[in-house]
Amino acid sequence: MNPLELSPADFRRLADRLSTLAEQWLTELDARTIAPATTGAASEALFTEGLPEEGLKDAALDALGPVIAGTRAGNARFLGYVLGSGEPVGALGDYLASVLNQNVTAWRSAPTLVGMERAVVRGLAAAVGCPGFTGSLTGGGSSANLMGLAMAREAKAPANEEGSPSGVVYASTEVHMSIPKALALLGLGRRNLRLISTDPEWRMRPELLERAITEDLSAGRRPLAVVATAGTVNTGAVDPLKDVAAIARRHGLWMHVDGAYGALAALAVPEHFEGMTLADSLSMDAHKWLYQPVDCGVLLFRDAAAARRAFSFSGDYVRSMSTDALESFAFFEESLELSRRARALKPWLSVRYHGLRAFREAIHKDMANARRLAELVRAEPRLELLAPVPLSAVCFRYVAGIPETERNAFNTRLLARLNARGRAYLSNATLSGNFALRACFVNHRTTPEDVQTVVTEVLAAATELQAA
Repeated sequence: MNPLELSPADFRRLADRLSTLAEQWLTELDARTIAPATTGAASEALFTEGLPEEGLKDAALDALGPVIAGTRAGNARFLGYVLGSGEPVGALGDYLASVLNQNVTAWRSAPTLVGMERAVVRGLAAAVGCPGFTGSLTGGGSSANLMGLAMAREAKAPANEEGSPSGVVYASTEVHMSIPKALALLGLGRRNLRLISTDPEWRMRPELLERAITEDLSAGRRPLAVVATAGTVNTGAVDPLKDVAAIARRHGLWMHVDGAYGALAALAVPEHFEGMTLADSLSMDAHKWLYQPVDCGVLLFRDAAAARRAFSFSGDYVRSMSTDALESFAFFEESLELSRRARALKPWLSVRYHGLRAFREAIHKDMANARRLAELVRAEPRLELLAPVPLSAVCFRYVAGIPETERNAFNTRLLARLNARGRAYLSNATLSGNFALRACFVNHRTTPEDVQTVVTEVLAAATELQAA
């Protein structure tokens, strides 16, 4: 017998055992402590025995209990970062993707799943107001942003053959860290990222963008692209996309929209994203505000030919023998990736099961919960709201009895104490030098009662700190 062979009956037995663990996890999720009772040393100690020479058979699964026990619980009160809540039907799609084990790199490798991904991409593009855009699913917003800027560079300053001339990319001071990373990886250099100041609502100021481009042109520099953000990571601000697009077009620049966090909210509130359809490329993460399990990013673009100019380079061993337009299609001609997981099974199955309307309603609910938290913060004299709430990120801090010079240090300790209590989990942001507690609602499980719990837990953690 093949040493790695598993009979269908054995597979079913192991799968049933894992399904039981998954069911238990979901059943207990809301009651679990969000931050697991573990340490770096304890988590490392779970794996000190190394990889066994002889297989453990069914006993191999015994170690999953401690692994699960040491895992953060993304329950209804997990509001940290911008991480979707892992919708369970999507998780089942991910399971099937692993069993099918298709390399979704070209039609000849995975016919139906290539067709599925192309359909999912078209459907998501239309749903966010960008009909006619195509693209692919990616590991996340960082890789989508990198590819979008690679397309911009090759469109405006071709470099694939001879190397890259210098060029300037523009973004707001609230730009995501993946953008300067992309400039470094593309050889443009982080110093060629021109940061544009924002207005009181943390949106890029178009008049300052215009001025910066004009100054660079006068100095003999080469403007390449503008990155507008549709949902900044700190506050959820949406840059004035229509105005930014007009400036980019006037100067012949590529416009990339980093919508990893916010763009999918256009399903529910398209009025917040006027002008997004004017982009040349757009990133968004289905594993954020479409609630899918990671990873499930999306890169959309207006012109597939621009993607092929940036990424098409292949050897004879991957040459298609078909002349049919569909059967000769290859994602690797429009993407950085060659080997590609069947990411589309998650959103395809999830949206088919629930319907787009359910996702729109979930996004509306998240935004309502964010507004509810902002109202509770405004009504509580011990707390201070630090930014508007255009989407679903709420930034605030504890202020009662704390001198201004000590508020950053106190709120830093407060965040750690809050998260250690395990009943709610927030992340942080810094706005105009002020350290903020940050709750981001991209969680389909969260209820109004959970929102109240966040305030209750923050105040309880602050009381503990002050008593100490």
